[in-house]
Amino acid sequence: MRTTLLAFLSLAVPATAGDFSLSNPIDCDLDGPCFIQQYVDHDPSGDASDFACSGLSYDGHKGTDFALPTDDMIAEGVDVLATADGVVAGLRDGMDDVRYSAETAASVEGRECGNGLVLRHADGWETQYCHLRRGSVTVTRGQKIEAGDVVGQVGMSGRAEFPHLHLSVRKDGAVVDPFEPDGKITCGVVEEDTLWSDMPSYRAGGIISIGTAANVPEFSAIRANTVPTPAPDSDALVIYAFMFGTQKGDVIRLALDGPTGEVIARDVLLKRAQAQSFRAIGKKRRGTQWAAGTYRGTATLLRGKQVIDQRDVTLSLP
Repeated sequence: MRTTLLAFLSLAVPATAGDFSLSNPIDCDLDGPCFIQQYVDHDPSGDASDFACSGLSYDGHKGTDFALPTDDMIAEGVDVLATADGVVAGLRDGMDDVRYSAETAASVEGRECGNGLVLRHADGWETQYCHLRRGSVTVTRGQKIEAGDVVGQVGMSGRAEFPHLHLSVRKDGAVVDPFEPDGKITCGVVEEDTLWSDMPSYRAGGIISIGTAANVPEFSAIRANTVPTPAPDSDALVIYAFMFGTQKGDVIRLALDGPTGEVIARDVLLKRAQAQSFRAIGKKRRGTQWAAGTYRGTATLLRGKQVIDQRDVTLSLP
């Protein structure tokens, strides 16, 4: 089996959809637990801006990133689906699912897409699917594919800092944003002429997950979904929120109430924009044990006076 992949191209140009349309490329609800982390960059300068004139992109980003909330979902298996009828023009498999870092950069140089494939469609259209799970690619070069067919599973191979599918769309070799194919950005106006048969909703950042812990957890544990549950004799009770697409000036409001009243509540100011981040607050135990009963936590992400997202969690202590 050949293991070649077509390379990314660098220039986004206006395009018209015509009869070409895309279906959802990931078998996961994008309103939760999955989400879109980043979009095509429309800012020609060294900064970045997505099609909604917001910051869910990075400089030179040429696709849309459909993200899993935690690393353990890679092993569970989330299918990647062909977005349109086509023919497999290139593929690669066999790369490990390892979070990209300075230490791994040399090993993926020239193979930044990781495991993936390219589908060639009619009228000069192509779609490329990157960062698939090792061993999950189910197609062969030259195979005819229909929209909705499983072509692999979401992974973290290649240049990927979180588990996701990177989908690139091209017309006659040039990158096209499926959310804004004509390239004409009008801030504050919802684009209606997209490539999507059913356009995914736009979330301007949000809360990936919320949880409780016995101490401030490591970010790696939150990403891996391995944070231990607090016990009655834990030294502290902590509530944390795992977030994406936050902006400078956002506020994450964290609160935890217990069977005897409020345990802790605080507004935390986010001082810089971050693709993914977490914040936590906690309170040390006084006495031999925490009160038995149900604890309820809430995380609210605020941008100015607007509520961007809100999540709840419960904890039962015997």
